[in-house]
Amino acid sequence: METELTRKLGIRYPIFLAPMAGGPTTPELVAAVSNAGGLGSLGAGYLSPEQLRGAIRAIRERTDRPFGVNLFVPEQAAESEETIASMNRHLDRYRGELGIPANPPVRQASEPFEEQAQVLVEERVPVFSFTFGLPPRELIRSMKRKGIFVVGTATTVDEAIRAEEAGVDAIVAQGGEAGGHRGTFLKEVSASMIGTMALVPQAVDQVSIPVIAAGGIMDGRGLAASLALGAAAAQMGTAFLACPESGAHDAHKRKLLSSKEDSTEVTRAYSGKAARGIRTKFMSDMERYPGTIPAYPIQNAMTRDIRQAAAEANNPEYMSLWAGQGLRLAGGRPAADIVRRTVDQADELFHKLANFGSPTG
Repeated sequence: METELTRKLGIRYPIFLAPMAGGPTTPELVAAVSNAGGLGSLGAGYLSPEQLRGAIRAIRERTDRPFGVNLFVPEQAAESEETIASMNRHLDRYRGELGIPANPPVRQASEPFEEQAQVLVEERVPVFSFTFGLPPRELIRSMKRKGIFVVGTATTVDEAIRAEEAGVDAIVAQGGEAGGHRGTFLKEVSASMIGTMALVPQAVDQVSIPVIAAGGIMDGRGLAASLALGAAAAQMGTAFLACPESGAHDAHKRKLLSSKEDSTEVTRAYSGKAARGIRTKFMSDMERYPGTIPAYPIQNAMTRDIRQAAAEANNPEYMSLWAGQGLRLAGGRPAADIVRRTVDQADELFHKLANFGSPTG
């Protein structure tokens, strides 16, 4: 199952692991997907430069195949002291339930992007991807001069066009079905929730670089559909969340395997940025919050202690359970098995389509 993109990257199959930040994409999971013939990807948005370097080296200890690293383009958020103080007072009710200190100081809201990017250059990672906007063009050029393949994220065709103009080598077209944070950067999220099946072919028709389909793709049927729509590869995240190599919390995995396609919502409650996850008590409660939710990354920093305490207490109702809409198709098989089954199913479908309408088909 070879495409121009797989040949360029030196991978066997057009399957990308979604770079899920916050722990799910462990070095073990990244390496397992790459060793199976796909492109493993590390979600490194929350890692310090030292942690990032260590993770890259841990991946290289486990595979000699290509892999990617994803970073968050930094965003400048300004909120009034009263907005932050009001949210902190509101969050204290959850801190009280979890038995952690009230009114903690708001620590550093985002990681040092420039230093993270420098680590990628120094380590010469094969693929650099990013989301939440566009990094400086000089950074993209410097990555490419080092032979690093650069991938942007778009949730609309206009964003895809802007990413191509910025000099990226390929674009992830993130449909509205996708789990986790939205990569929207030109319009409001409400105007940028185009489904994968609608977004991918329109993006393919408007840009001249490879498009990688993302959002709701869980198996070979989704991969085959993505390629039929003109995508050069499919990116899958939720499909790998519950596998043994995933670093997702056990409570997250259990909720994933017991939830259905209508169990997710897009929320700003946890981080201040729109993200799709399994509905929780915290999300439902925050819908009734009368004030303003601080923007990302401020809200993300303010809820970190709550999410960490909930994880320690095995209480999923206050954890951010990011997941896409393909929940019923999730399973707990090893990553290599998921890649193999996906490829086999897609091959079988293409064989059927090739014989469609023939006397023996």
